[in-house]
Amino acid sequence: MMEPHDPAAPQEANGDVAFTATTPAPPRKRRRIAVVAVVFLLVACLGFLAGGFLRFASAVTQYRENASPSADAIVVLTGGSERVKKALTLLDEGRAGRLLISGVHPETTAKQIVRRTESDLALFACCIDLDRNANNTLENASETAKWVRSNGFSSVIVVTSAYHMPRALLELRSVMPETTLVAVAVQGVDLELNSWFRHAGVSLLLVREYMKYMFAWVRISTMGSPAP
Repeated sequence: MMEPHDPAAPQEANGDVAFTATTPAPPRKRRRIAVVAVVFLLVACLGFLAGGFLRFASAVTQYRENASPSADAIVVLTGGSERVKKALTLLDEGRAGRLLISGVHPETTAKQIVRRTESDLALFACCIDLDRNANNTLENASETAKWVRSNGFSSVIVVTSAYHMPRALLELRSVMPETTLVAVAVQGVDLELNSWFRHAGVSLLLVREYMKYMFAWVRISTMGSPAP
C-alpha cells in the first residue's frame, strides 16, 4: 500500500535527495561584520604603535653617558654644535684615533667649526675627516660605512642626540653589522627628556622621531639597506 505524500518531506528526483540551500547572510550583517573587523584592526595597530612609542621614549630617556668609551674611531652625526663638541672632546681625550664629522654643509670650513666649537685646529689637520655628502641619517650611515671600511676600523663611538640615537644605530648596524658600535648620547640642555610628557614640544619631537624610526625599520626589514 502506498504511503500518503508528505509535501514537507525532501523531494527525490532520479534517486537523489534534494537539500535546502543555506541562506547567505544579509548584506547589512556582512557590512557590520566588516566594520567591526576594521575597527578591531585599527585599535590593534594603534595599541601596537602606542606601546612601541612608550618603549622608544623610555629607551631615549634612559641613555646614560659612557664614562670611559673607547674605540678605533668616532663618528658624530651633525645636527647641533653640542654633538660636535662632545665628539671633539672624546678625540682630544684619546678615546679614539680618528673622527668623522658626517653631514657637514658643503660650504662649512674646518676653521668655522673650530670657532663654533672652541676646539683646536691642529686636531683637524691630523685626525678629523669631514663628510659633506650626507644629507640625512640614511646617508650618514652609508658615508660612515665607507669611511670605516676604507680605514679598517672594527669599532666606532657614535655621537648624536639621545632622541636620535635609536634610529642612528639602526641605520648604522644595517650597513656595517660587523662593526662594534659604542653609543655616546648627547642630552640637550634645552630638552626635558625625562619629563617629555609634560612638554608639548618635546613630546612632538619624540613622536616625529619615533615615526621616522618606524619607517626606517620597515624599510630595512622589507628592502634592506643600500650598499655603501
